[in-house]
Amino acid sequence: MSYIDNILFAVLLAVGFGYFISNVKKLIRNIKLGQDVDRSDNKKERWANMARIALGQSKMVKRPIAGILHIIVYIGFVVINIELLEIIIDGLFGTHRVFAFMGMAYNILIGSFEILAILVLVAVITFLARRNIIKLKRFIHNDLKGWPKSDANYILYFEIVLMCLFLLMNAADLTLQHRGAPHFIEAGAFPISQFITPIFNSINTETLLILERVFWWMHIIGILTFMNYLYFSKHLHILLAFPNTYFADLNPLGKFNNLESVTKEVKLMMDPNADPFAAPPADTDAAPAKFGASDIQDLNWVQLLNAYTCTECGRCTSSCPANLTGKKLSPRKIMMDTRDRAEEVGRNIDANKGVFVPDNKTLLNDYITAEELWACTSCNACVEECPVNISPLSIIMDMRRYLVMEQSAAPMSLNAMMTNVENNGAPWQYSQQDRLNWKNEN
Repeated sequence: MSYIDNILFAVLLAVGFGYFISNVKKLIRNIKLGQDVDRSDNKKERWANMARIALGQSKMVKRPIAGILHIIVYIGFVVINIELLEIIIDGLFGTHRVFAFMGMAYNILIGSFEILAILVLVAVITFLARRNIIKLKRFIHNDLKGWPKSDANYILYFEIVLMCLFLLMNAADLTLQHRGAPHFIEAGAFPISQFITPIFNSINTETLLILERVFWWMHIIGILTFMNYLYFSKHLHILLAFPNTYFADLNPLGKFNNLESVTKEVKLMMDPNADPFAAPPADTDAAPAKFGASDIQDLNWVQLLNAYTCTECGRCTSSCPANLTGKKLSPRKIMMDTRDRAEEVGRNIDANKGVFVPDNKTLLNDYITAEELWACTSCNACVEECPVNISPLSIIMDMRRYLVMEQSAAPMSLNAMMTNVENNGAPWQYSQQDRLNWKNEN
């Protein structure tokens, strides 16, 4: 019978990790829909950013209460899941607490897992209260209606269930150890679950053996379910925060990239000796390069990585001066819309055997409106606030660039300014000959 359990466990493990890997491949495919951009420079600084921001959570603690609670959940998630290695070995080979030979070190590990589990429970319950009872403004914003709001709560419920199953499993195990049940060697320290054991005192050993296995199986099934839920959830940042901070833009805030094609034209105009026909002929079969971005394929892959990394915490939107003054712009919504469109394009590709079939939709207009884009003051507050170095502003500016350079759809005041610059060499509506007339005024 034990062999059947081992086989079932192996099948469960294969299905769980197989589905997870297939979703990871889909995720990578979707991110690679973006344009190529080189982020291989300054490796030392990039590793330092990842260690400080993703691993060290340095930007989270700018808001101390949320930051400290998040660090507790983060450490708990990482450390407690070290136990997953023991569960996998026990499940595959029919052993029980296979690492018990570590003696005191094992006791310290199990004890620390339990303390972290109770701290995670406290933190998660606090998070639930902040969202659903206190109702902090950034958690009840209109861009968090429907699935995004439910998703945040589902994740918190998941974590509560997983921590409770972990403690119940240990409490049942400890009770069986005290009863001298076969296979249950005395191993581990249980500073929290020892207080749960009284609920099992009136249960006979045979029933308790079944309960312990039920808790064990539910715990591992819960972990695998949670792991595969990540792809569909805002909690994908658990995995993507590390590459996102590594590949983040290292340029000073406010520095924007120049379009290569435009730069080339300007250089030709500025250099009287340049021969415009000296350049090799362009590939006539290639699609002309687009100025700016109207859909996700026009964005670069780092911007799409940003969208998938967004945890929808709302720090960006709560710091956005445009949003605070009642404008339609929400930097969080920009990232959520970009991810939603990337998912829609991915489903289109899956449905058409690996080929994208035009669906008469674009990120611009169908998801993000021009009104939202022009509300942005380009102050970089959203970039500064993001705990994992996401840049909603880069997407906003690329889409603005498309509106101006491809559609001539800038606001009237901006069009007037650009016309004046083109005709008069200055933003003001005066000819170059009249610029100094003010000095003759009394």
